Amino acid sequence: MSAPAVAVRPAGPRLPRDRGPLSGAVLAHLRDAAGPLPTEQEAGRADPYGPDLQLALYVLYELHYRGFAGVRDDHEWDPALLSVRRALEQRFLGALRTDVPAAGAEEAMAALLIEPAGDDGSSSSSVSHYLQRDGRLWQLREYAALRSLYHLKEADPHAWVLPRLSGRAKAGMAAIEFDEFGAGRAEGIHARLFAALMTDLGLDTTYGRYVDPAPAEALATVNVMSLLGLHRSLRGALVGHFATVEVTSSPGSRRLAEAMRRTGAGPAAEHFYDEHVEADAVHEQVVRREVVGGLLADEPELEPDVVFGIGATGLLEDRLATRLLGAWRADRSALLSPLTET
Repeated sequence: MSAPAVAVRPAGPRLPRDRGPLSGAVLAHLRDAAGPLPTEQEAGRADPYGPDLQLALYVLYELHYRGFAGVRDDHEWDPALLSVRRALEQRFLGALRTDVPAAGAEEAMAALLIEPAGDDGSSSSSVSHYLQRDGRLWQLREYAALRSLYHLKEADPHAWVLPRLSGRAKAGMAAIEFDEFGAGRAEGIHARLFAALMTDLGLDTTYGRYVDPAPAEALATVNVMSLLGLHRSLRGALVGHFATVEVTSSPGSRRLAEAMRRTGAGPAAEHFYDEHVEADAVHEQVVRREVVGGLLADEPELEPDVVFGIGATGLLEDRLATRLLGAWRADRSALLSPLTET
C-alpha cells in the first residue's frame, strides 16, 4: 500500500533570503532537507533581537499561517523544526523577560493611555506624530510595506487565544475579533482594507512580499504576537499584547489618517485609519473592562503575564520606532532595500 501524498503548496509566499546561519539552515531544510538544522547551543548564542534569529523565527511561524510556495504542508509539525523553534523562542523570550520591567496591571494599562507630546523618539507613537507632521509619501509607503507583515494577518494570532479564555474575557475578545474580520462581511475584513491602502500607495499586496526588505525590528513586532498566540501558557501575555494594540490604536490611527490626507495618499489609505479611529475607540473600552478585567477576575495569577505582554509589545515597538525615525530624519530609507514602484 503506497503512502498518502504529502501536500505541497503550489502557490503562496516565496521563501525569503537568509540572513545568517540560523535562517540559512532553516530555509535549506524547507527547500530540500539539506544540511543540519541549528543546535540549541547555536540558538542560545544568537542575538535575540538580531536579523538571523528573527528571520528564522518568522519563517517557522509562517508554517502555521499560509506556509510557502513549494514547501510541504506537513513541515508545520515537523518535530525537528519544532525543536529549533523552541530553542529560538527561548532565546527571544528570555531576552524579553530580562528587558521588560515588572509592574502592576492597573499601572501598565494606565501608562498606555498617556499620549507623548511629540515625536521625541521615546515611544512607538512618535512615529505617527512624525508622519502626521513631517512624513513624506515615500516614508508612508515604507511604513505601510513594513506594517503589511502585521496587518495582512492582523487578527489571526489573537484568534488562537479564544479557546483558552472563558466568560467575559472570551465574549469580549470574540466581539472585537468579529469586527476585525469584517463583522461577517468579507469586504470589511481589516486585512483586506489594508491591502486596499497598499494599492493606493502603489505597493504590492502579495502576502509576505516585504519580508526581505524588513529590518529585524519589524520582524520582531510580528514574531512576538505569533510567539504569544501559539502557547497556551502565554495566554495572559497575548491578552496584554492585544490590549496594547487596541488601547493605543485610536489616537495613532487618527494621526496616520491625517498623514495620508496631507500627502494625498488616496481614499483607501485614509479609510483604513479612519476606520480604526472609530472602531478601536470602542474596542479600547471592551478590552480594558471585559477582556483584561474578565481574564484577571477568572485567573488573577496571570496578572504578571498580562503586564509582560504589554511591556514586551511596547519594547519592540519602540525599537522599531528608533530604527524608522533614525533613518527618516537622516533622509534615508529604513528598509534593507529600497521600494520600487509597482
